[in-house]
Formats: sequence, C-alpha cells, structure tokens
Amino acid sequence: MLPEVQSWMRRRSSRAADWPVSALAEAKGAATVSVVLPARDERETVGEIVAVIMRELGAVVDEVVVIDSRSTDDTAAVAARAGARVHAQDTILPDLAPLDGKGEALWKSLAVTSGDIVAFVDADIRRFRSTLVSGLLGPLLNDTSVAYVKGCYDRPLDGAPTGGGRVTELVARPLINLHWPELAGFVQPLAGEYAGRRAALERVPFLTRYGVEIGLLIDLLDLAGLDAFAQVDLGSREHAPQSTEALGGMAGQIMLAAWSRLCRQGKIQTCHDPSCRLDQFRRVTAGHEILTSDISVAERPPMVTVPAAASAA
Repeated sequence: MLPEVQSWMRRRSSRAADWPVSALAEAKGAATVSVVLPARDERETVGEIVAVIMRELGAVVDEVVVIDSRSTDDTAAVAARAGARVHAQDTILPDLAPLDGKGEALWKSLAVTSGDIVAFVDADIRRFRSTLVSGLLGPLLNDTSVAYVKGCYDRPLDGAPTGGGRVTELVARPLINLHWPELAGFVQPLAGEYAGRRAALERVPFLTRYGVEIGLLIDLLDLAGLDAFAQVDLGSREHAPQSTEALGGMAGQIMLAAWSRLCRQGKIQTCHDPSCRLDQFRRVTAGHEILTSDISVAERPPMVTVPAAASAA
C-alpha cells in the first residue's frame, strides 16, 4: 500500500462510536442533512430503517427520502407510513428518458432533496442501527475539508461473522489496487452507506446500476483528492445474500464502470467497445441452459449541468 494511503488511513479513519448524536447536533450549526434510501421491493426492511432514523436522529437529520425504484410491492406505502417522503424514481425529472438501477435512483435523489449533506443508505439492511447513519455524518459535520465519507463494516454470511462482500474481494479490490492505488485504503469500496457534501456530489456524474459506488470513488478522487475523503467503521451490516448468478451480473457492471473510467483517464487504449452481454450457465435436465443478461452501465451527467433539476427540488 502506498505510504500516502497509510497516512490517510491514520488521519481520516474513525469509528461510529466516536460520533455521538449529541455532539453531532452541537457541531451541525446551520448545515442541513438529507438521508436517502433507494428501495425496490424492500417492504420487509424499509419501514424499520426509516422509523429508527426518524426516532433516534431527529436532532441531526432534516429529511428522510425514499426513492422507490419501480417496486412491485407496497414499499412506498410502508416507507411513507414510517415517516419518509417518498418519490417514484421515474416521476423525478420526467422529461429525461428513464434509466435503470440504483445509480439512477441516487442521482435523481439530488433533484428532490435539499440537504447540504446527503447520506445514502441501502434499504435492505437487517437489524438496522442509527449509527450506520450518524457515523457517516460525523466527519462531515466536524471538518469542512471532508467532502465524502465511506462506511466500512463486517459482512456476515450464512451465520459466519464475515464472508460477505464477495464482489468486493474478487473484482473491485483487484481493480482498485491495479489502477487507482490511492483508493486502496477503503475497506468496503462498494459499501452502500456513504455521505457527501451536495456541492461535491452535484459536480460528478453518476453511473447507473451497480457501477455507481466505484464510479463515485474514482470521480470524486479526481475532483477533490484523497484527503477530502474519510472512512468510518460502522461495525457490522447484514442483508439478504444474493445468488452467485446475481453477483456475476454485479461484477460485470463494476468492470464496465472501471473500463469507462480507465478510458476517460487515458489509462488504456481500446480498439473495441466491451460487450454488455453476460452469458451464464445453469444446469437443466438436458445439460446446461444459457442465461444471457444485459449488464450495460449508463451514466448521468453532473446534476449542476441539468437545467430542470433546480425546479424539481
């Protein structure tokens, strides 16, 4: 690991316990905070997450917004009953052709939230704790030089205390160490819990689908530099594990996201466009069935460049 990254980790790492809510409320001053949950068919968990944030972080959080990403269940109604303001993803900036995926929901949330600081939290977390949010806010509310905070945590899997985060270890971390070693100090580069200053988030593009997290790390590094980042240990985080097939699709999207940044930064030269089709195999009675999926990753421009965004908030 680069010496400057080791130095950054010593200076910019903390634990959620270092940021009690009472201290955050005092440090907050005039700053406003929005918490955003992108949600698709998460009725089993989204209500509890919203309720915990509303109940325990009211002194710090000004608004909780759920972006409903075409749920087929009553996720939106559950979130609203718990106290969140809910927006259907496709009704935000309706003049734009809709895109798919988590990154689209996060990008559109910038048009319907008002906080100076925006925290993003996944809506599928089991046994949610408010420190998963307050920990992210600590460095931002206490140090104006911090622009972006990434959470890290243990990932339980099948009853074991660790073992989750397989796409991180098999795909994202090798890519980062090879091409962006300044980012190698992030324990969970694909973590769904992170927060940033609106002034920074609105100045970078958002990749759609599962490319959004690695794209934000790379683009914000270019924008603000490593010392504008901080990392907070949030303890442990548990959600329903995905199938190996689903993880393969996620891995493909992350690789395409990295490819796009390598090309943009002039780190590679290519004579062809990468395939956005992923062929996987499933055993059936007659042998193997081919499963083909679209893993293409689109991109939204920096929100500050979108004229309609100002009127949508």
